[in-house]
Amino acid sequence: MDLDALRVRAAAIAELYDRHNIAAGREPWRSSDLALGFVGDVGDLAKLVLAVDGRRETTDAHQRLGHELADCLWSVLVLADRYRVDLATEFARLTAAIEQQIGAGDVCETR
Repeated sequence: MDLDALRVRAAAIAELYDRHNIAAGREPWRSSDLALGFVGDVGDLAKLVLAVDGRRETTDAHQRLGHELADCLWSVLVLADRYRVDLATEFARLTAAIEQQIGAGDVCETR
């Protein structure tokens, strides 16, 4: 899946969550709620990275790492969708600025 297809899929799942919450008598998540959830997911991700690197005891750390990375990606994609941020454009702009700032030269071409 390309980035836009991922964004569309993430937004569709966010809509499912909203409908689920409304049906259960709860408010749908605002963007600020999503951002706070993302912060929690990043904390979980950090713990799993420590575990995969052998610095923390956790079972199935590598398998759970993939899930947590996907959770984080989902949050970023939904937030970008809600705020109409073109992530592909912004990522290209960011990486170009970094290359210009640190003088990457041929580094990116060899990877």
